[in-house]
Amino acid sequence: MDLKLKVKIKWSPKFAYAIGLIATDGNLSIDGRHIIFTSKDLQLVKLFEDCLRREIGIKKKTRSTEKIKKYFYVQFSDVRFYDFLLGLGITPRKSKTIGSIRIPKKFFFDFLRGCFDGDGSFFSYYDPRWPKSFMFYTTFVSASKEFINWLRKNLKKYIGINGHITQDGNNIAYQLKYAKKESRILIPKLYYRKNLPILKRKFLKIVTALRAGGEIGKHATLRGW
Repeated sequence: MDLKLKVKIKWSPKFAYAIGLIATDGNLSIDGRHIIFTSKDLQLVKLFEDCLRREIGIKKKTRSTEKIKKYFYVQFSDVRFYDFLLGLGITPRKSKTIGSIRIPKKFFFDFLRGCFDGDGSFFSYYDPRWPKSFMFYTTFVSASKEFINWLRKNLKKYIGINGHITQDGNNIAYQLKYAKKESRILIPKLYYRKNLPILKRKFLKIVTALRAGGEIGKHATLRGW
């Protein structure tokens, strides 16, 4: 076994972020050894490689049934890391069955940022019902209600926010949403310091929206952005 080609299993902000990516956009092969990560965003796949400290080799594929056809992915074999992921609670065919994940509390928000970059969203708008009313939401998405409930439970326990759960229009995925007041608490926890692994386009979207809405100057923990 060439240890240089194996993932170093040691908790850190980067490692926890990569676990969050696997929990959302990753996949464990049923062969008991291969890990696959897929994204339409090339930067995210490169970031995944960097966080695991492996140069795996990025490949490209297309899906003709979708509007966005180009996807990037990495696939590698590592039985030890595969078994570690199983122990955390990440299993093959996890989309609808994933539940609680064994993440150290110290690295929960790094893991959560990985989940957000993998399968979350942020949107903002001015509510026409009230003049100058700037609204924004931070959302996490999963086909597993148990996983969404677990995220919500932990965010309530760690930072006291409740959020609310909805389903998409096709009743396929569950959405855990945090509106303006609670997002003000959540976002600084996701981006708690500089030089963290982040999906840049998503981060810039958040900062641009918050600056446009005058939010950066109102909240002390956001002023450094």
